[in-house]
Amino acid sequence: MLAIIGGTGLTQLENLKITHRQVMRTPYGEPSGPVTFGTINQHEVMFLARHGYGHTIPPHMVNYRSNLWALRDQGAKRIISITSVGGIRDDLIPGTVVVPDQLIDYTYGRDFTYFDGKDRPVTHIDFTQPYNDALRQQILAAAKRAGVKCLDGGVHAVTQGPRLETAAEIDRLERDGADMVGMTGMPEASLAKELGLAYATIAVVVNHAAGRRDSRSSVSLEAIGAVMAPAIEKVKDILEFAVVSDDS
Repeated sequence: MLAIIGGTGLTQLENLKITHRQVMRTPYGEPSGPVTFGTINQHEVMFLARHGYGHTIPPHMVNYRSNLWALRDQGAKRIISITSVGGIRDDLIPGTVVVPDQLIDYTYGRDFTYFDGKDRPVTHIDFTQPYNDALRQQILAAAKRAGVKCLDGGVHAVTQGPRLETAAEIDRLERDGADMVGMTGMPEASLAKELGLAYATIAVVVNHAAGRRDSRSSVSLEAIGAVMAPAIEKVKDILEFAVVSDDS
């Protein structure tokens, strides 16, 4: 089954016909909220709001391990994650939708693996390709069918938050090769990999990163809100077709 993790601006899906909600407990605590089950275009999907259904959980406090565990426990095999980002690359202007193909992790202090504890053997995963390419292509094909322009590829830098970055930090991220910056892509992606789940991200550019263009002197949080709503509508259109393509 396909599961959708909604980020900032997507705490619910209006096109999801809800059948029931399941309150979960996992070995890693409670997820961000109940897992919502329903259908989109008569295809069964699961939905979970990463920041809680009232958007009360900041990026560094999300229980990523519990979220992924709960979705896998309920039968998810594929995860489409929705996240908002700041655009560093010139063509990633506010309102752009992009499917990244690489990431750089700058987070710290988060519970980032299931393979810890003295009673467990040392376990490594291959993280060369952090996103599942088949699922990425499914999203891109769905965007094309939906008539939504969606850029293919980009390096997603994941910072700790909840504060936004300084202009100098964005300069450093750009030197490191980052094209966009957000706060929730890790450890979500690596935990999905540890659980054997196919995982890909739809990134919504909601602002120019700090020090860039109209964010040169400051980032307008009000402007982010104005960009978010129409951009999320594009994501919902993509999901309408992505679920039809899902055969898991």
